[in-house]
Amino acid sequence: MTDRPVVRAIEGARTSAVHLEMRDWYGVDGDDFRAWREGRSYETGPGAWWYGLVRHAVESGVAVQRARVISEPASEYIRFEYDITEHNLAAGEEVRWLPRRLASDLELPTNDFWLIDRHLVIFNLFAADGRWADPPNELSRDEDVVATCVAAFDAVWARGIPHADYRL
Repeated sequence: MTDRPVVRAIEGARTSAVHLEMRDWYGVDGDDFRAWREGRSYETGPGAWWYGLVRHAVESGVAVQRARVISEPASEYIRFEYDITEHNLAAGEEVRWLPRRLASDLELPTNDFWLIDRHLVIFNLFAADGRWADPPNELSRDEDVVATCVAAFDAVWARGIPHADYRL
């Protein structure tokens, strides 16, 4: 997991690493989701390395932001993400939520993505069941693709509700 292009890109980011998530379910067989379901601590679980990565990026001056477009009522997986977001915030990541009903007029790509320093897009590719596709990522520096993703993220971010103000 830690050798994915996203991790390498965040490690090399200079100004920003922003993520747009638009799915209601991701790989539900993961250890982190299972730990949450069982009431075990996620912060020290298999995904805890992520918070160190984010903390290091933020301490290096990189703005790390995540916007989530979600359906309401929220899926169990989104409830999991909502509950663990406190750890993202503690690491320095900013998180906003946008109910899907408020995004109908926005032009959004069909895949989640990371946008690094506003010049590299890393699309996250998933199978229908929420598991990573093969290959799991597609990278693009194409100016038109980057511009589309910049506009999409900025539009969702502008409408998004900060985590502290959003309630499931």
